[in-house]
Amino acid sequence: MTAQPSELITLGKITSVYGVRGWVKVYSYTDPMDRILDYQEWLLSRNGEQMKVVVDRGKSHGKGMIAHLQGVDDRNAAEALAGYEIAVPRSELPELPEGEYYWWQLEGMQVYTLKGVDLGRVSHLISAGSANDVLVVHSTRADDNQSERLIPWIWDEVIQAVDPDARRITVDWDPDF
Repeated sequence: MTAQPSELITLGKITSVYGVRGWVKVYSYTDPMDRILDYQEWLLSRNGEQMKVVVDRGKSHGKGMIAHLQGVDDRNAAEALAGYEIAVPRSELPELPEGEYYWWQLEGMQVYTLKGVDLGRVSHLISAGSANDVLVVHSTRADDNQSERLIPWIWDEVIQAVDPDARRITVDWDPDF
């Protein structure tokens, strides 16, 4: 099975091995982190190579996750998977309630102030731990003295509106900040 990167969402990465029976350590990008185990089939990719694997067991372990993949039954086979990114087709992600968005849906949206000032395009988001997430907005205007802005994702206080169809986010934000 091969898929185009635009059809996939990266959910994590295999970082190393766990034990001698083929288990792998997984760094999960999902929230909560064990949600990665909701997907039984993963598409692993590294350096343009892709392979489909089936997760037959997995669990939280310490501050991370461990998983066992079908057919990976020894340490050597597990070591060969270290460094592979874990992805699933976007179509397999659950639908979110109204007003909630996956980060990938916000990436690329244009950001404007309440007064219509173009602040730029969402490059990516970062997690601030227990605080709110942060939009990283890169300016798209030549006359803008800010090449990058970090805008907190705080509904009603900063984030005023998200229009997925227009690919637009409206914020209450000072353009000079």
